[in-house]
Amino acid sequence: MALDIGGWLAPVEQLTYLLAASLFIIGLKFLGSPATARKGNSLASVGMLLAIVVTLLDQGIVDYTTIFIGILIGSAVGAIAAQKVEMTEMPQMVGLLNGFGGAASALVAIGEYWRLSHAGMAVPMNVLVTAVLGVLIGGVTLTGSLMAFGKLQGVISGSPVTYPLQQPINLSLLVGFVVGGIYLIANPNDLNIFFDISAISLILGVLFVLPIGGADTPVVISLLNSFSGLAASAAGFVLGNDMLIIAGALVGASGLILTQIMCKAMNRSLSNVLFGAFGGGNTASGAAAAGKTDGVQKSHRSVDAEEGAMMLGYARSVIVVPGYGMAVAQAQHAVRELADQLEKNGVDVKYAIHPVAGRMPGHMNVLLAEANVPYSQLYDMDDINPEFERADVALVIGANDVVNPDARDNSGSPIYGMPILEVDRAKSTIVIKRSMNPGFAGIDNELFYKDKTMMLFGSAKDVVTDLVAHVKELVTA
Repeated sequence: MALDIGGWLAPVEQLTYLLAASLFIIGLKFLGSPATARKGNSLASVGMLLAIVVTLLDQGIVDYTTIFIGILIGSAVGAIAAQKVEMTEMPQMVGLLNGFGGAASALVAIGEYWRLSHAGMAVPMNVLVTAVLGVLIGGVTLTGSLMAFGKLQGVISGSPVTYPLQQPINLSLLVGFVVGGIYLIANPNDLNIFFDISAISLILGVLFVLPIGGADTPVVISLLNSFSGLAASAAGFVLGNDMLIIAGALVGASGLILTQIMCKAMNRSLSNVLFGAFGGGNTASGAAAAGKTDGVQKSHRSVDAEEGAMMLGYARSVIVVPGYGMAVAQAQHAVRELADQLEKNGVDVKYAIHPVAGRMPGHMNVLLAEANVPYSQLYDMDDINPEFERADVALVIGANDVVNPDARDNSGSPIYGMPILEVDRAKSTIVIKRSMNPGFAGIDNELFYKDKTMMLFGSAKDVVTDLVAHVKELVTA
């Protein structure tokens, strides 16, 4: 039988919720810097633990056995995931967690509605409205996040999937949900309608993510993260739980802010991201991949690892620009070793981080932190761009669209106006890449054909490892 925290214990519950909310806010603040991110995550975790413990003391809890089993299973899955999931797979992990959050919120709404209707009780209007909203947001978040996970994992094509009358079909489904929701509010005991609108919300989530290209999936994950927070708030209103409302609002607001920041970094509106069907992965024409524009064959210059090592080893300053290719090859540790060798040779090494490099915000920061790269060497785009003109070598590792000068110089380019890392302003540029194929945006990169650019082909990890060996020879020479 559950404990009753009424009477003198009720203020303890509210004070604990207040403390937990404060820890959430402080944790979010600390997450704004790589140097304090771990502390912020720990504080927020403590806040969540406090909120869970005090919630379990609430008199509304009727079956601790089921809850205890759930905690054991969930903790086991979380512990295994923490050990097994690679840092390069964190975007997929975040997508799954968003989906689980949406599913939990939708199940809370469905469960509360089911409980009240089957008990023969009148469903309060506020519970009914928030339950309908919870089902919509939670269902879209669940299936949308699973679709995003599939695109990032390669299970589903990263290219935009479009078909005739796509938007009218989506609009019709949304209208159907609204009509069903209104009918349910007028007839709260119609379970069939409730399950119908639940099914529509799941379908909407799939159709919401299908037309979004691989290049825009990180933005969608951030938006779905916001949706999961809104769904949690809706569940909080259904249950009358203040802590759930606060936590959901924080997640929802931070997710929306992050989405806005990412759209700004790509110089695109959110509507263009969601409905523009942009970013077809490696779907560019063979002509673009081969360096042909308007029938003119463009040429590039190549170097091998030994020549590249000489350029790096005898430089005074090197700026490393990591991209998704580094993440795929898991080359972050080799990159750190290369930087260490260059510093032994008196080279000043900095890292340039683009906001949307990789597949989630902060993806490059996380990978480099895993390799123990000092935080002081990581520079945001606005801070590092003026440094490129003074750099002897810009070393681009698996980055593509975020260093494409056409975004700055070519008004006809699809990515024109997108802020980039201006690596072409360095005295020399070395680009480590598997091939000349385009990036997520599906367009050719003018950087590869500039006179100061040298292409070094191969897997990032293998190439950087070779560079390390040759730089060591220079150091010992």
